This record gives sequence, C-alpha cells and structure tokens, in this order.
Amino acid sequence: MDYRMLGDTDCPLVEITLMQGETVRVERGAMAYMADVEIEGRLNSKKSGIGGLFGAIGRSLTSGESMFITEAVGQRNGAIIGIAPALPGKVVALSVDDNTSYRLNTAAFLASDEGVDYTMKRQDIGKALFAGTGGLFVMETEGEGEVLVSAFGDILELEVTEDRPLIIDNEHVVAWESTLDYHLEIASGTFGFTTGEGIVNNFSGHGKVLIQTRNLHSLADAIRVFIPTQSSN
Repeated sequence: MDYRMLGDTDCPLVEITLMQGETVRVERGAMAYMADVEIEGRLNSKKSGIGGLFGAIGRSLTSGESMFITEAVGQRNGAIIGIAPALPGKVVALSVDDNTSYRLNTAAFLASDEGVDYTMKRQDIGKALFAGTGGLFVMETEGEGEVLVSAFGDILELEVTEDRPLIIDNEHVVAWESTLDYHLEIASGTFGFTTGEGIVNNFSGHGKVLIQTRNLHSLADAIRVFIPTQSSN
C-alpha cells in the first residue's frame, strides 16, 4: 500500500495512491477526497449471499464495527484517495504476514491492503464481561500486507517480555501482537472505584502492544458536566 501522511502530524490525513485495478479496504465513512477512484460499500464478510449477510451482522454485533466496509479501486495509475479517522490522533501502519498478526481494539481499524483481512476470535467469558475489545470477540488480522490503525491522541509502542508483563488500561489499548497472552481484570478495589481505574489488560509473553495516549471515555466524563440538561418542570 503506497500511502503518505498529510497535515498536522498529530492529527494526520492519509493519502493512498493506487495503481489501476488496485484495491484497498477502508473504514466506512473515512473517505475525505478522491480522484480516479471508484468506491463501493460491501458487506463486511468473506462470504456472499445470505451467508455473507449473516456474517456481516455477526461481525457488527461482536466487534462493534460496521456491517459494511468500503472498497476503493483505482481507475488509473496514480489514483488517490484521502482518508481520515473519526477521532483526532495518530495513524500507524502495521505489517502483517504469516509470522506476524495483530489483535485490534474496537474502532482501531482504518484501512488495509486487499491481501489483509481479519477474523473474529472468541474470548473466554472472563475476558468478555467488561471488555472494550469487542465483547465476546476480538479482531485478529490475517493474510499479508499492511493495515492502518488509528488512535485517540498519540500512539506509543510498548514491549512485553517474559520477565516483564504489562498491565494496561483497557481504554488505552489500540492493538497487540497475537503472540501475547492476556486477560482482563479489575484494576483495584470494587470495580476500581477506589483508584478511579476500571478494567485493565494484563499482558504476558513476548511481543508488543500499541497504546493511545488519550482515553475517549475520560474525555466524555470531563465534558459531561458542561453539557446543559433539560430541567424538569
């Protein structure tokens, strides 16, 4: 995938250049501009027909993603499409191949090569109870190519090793290598009320985790007090 980051490096827009007939998959609603590109919304499923419809519904219910995904096809060499994530923040590319795959948090996916897809991996009940990573399922990449992921704020890469597991707030997790083991737990106290922390991911093994520097739920809580409410008569 031939792409470049444009604009403010903290909140970039991604411009992808396509050859004739080349296809990229783009998060629904992310297109900002395009030239010599044809876009089409397709069911977010590998299957077609009724099976594809139920597959897309299943992905939407289990991952929080849309039932549809946009396919952008270059109509001539040098075609361009500019895409922008919904939240202000960094965008990074992850390389996927037979030896490296990632699990993605909800809303992290922005775009990918045609050769990259993702499947839904079931979590155990303990992991799913309070998960922000898709509930009973998480997204896992497969295939070969690049996938673009976006974050709220900056993106930092943390290394997990056998002798140094990491505990990371669930709302800050963007993606992690599928070689890592993890489980979700309450940070402390009764549902984290005593520390203000909630659900955390406890990662172990060897691999990397990408985190975002900002927490959307914390922002929502901070501005909620300034939103006027309808007074009762």
